[in-house]
Amino acid sequence: MKIIIILLVLGIVLVLGGLVFINSGLYNVAATKPDMEIVKWVLETTKEKSVRSRAKDITVPNLNDESLAMTGFHHYDQMCVGCHGAPGISPSEIGEGLYPEPPDLSDAVADMTPAELLWITQNGIKMTGMPAFGPTHSDDELWGIVAFMQKLPDLSPEQYKKMKQDSEKMPQEHNHEDHSH
Repeated sequence: MKIIIILLVLGIVLVLGGLVFINSGLYNVAATKPDMEIVKWVLETTKEKSVRSRAKDITVPNLNDESLAMTGFHHYDQMCVGCHGAPGISPSEIGEGLYPEPPDLSDAVADMTPAELLWITQNGIKMTGMPAFGPTHSDDELWGIVAFMQKLPDLSPEQYKKMKQDSEKMPQEHNHEDHSH
């Protein structure tokens, strides 16, 4: 019985201490100040495990279709380059000001499955600046973005520029200039 009382008191003290810390304003939430290593580890591990868990049952279509990847390129070029950059293109000032820093997808896609990439693109990630495109885009459009992202590690800046020129010649069903996201 003493152990239960001690654990209960300890739990109450920890909860009260946490509430005092939260309400004190001591923790600096500025995007210009990196998180402490333990906070960074907790957030990154939680994100990775959450995405992996939610993406595990997603069925991946054939992503080798060039027209699918070209559709994805158009969406990526319009919606993703500002934060993630592209071959030969640095992220915009907005992308550079985000914390946590948006990953360079040319590198990051190697560590994620297509299902994980879809889940993130579709649902976004809280408190990172990564929006959810599922509410505004079809699954086919989102799979197109994934198909294109998988090509990023092998694309040169010249190839990206050529894809952009080719994309601008194609009629677009989803115009981002006239669509609020």
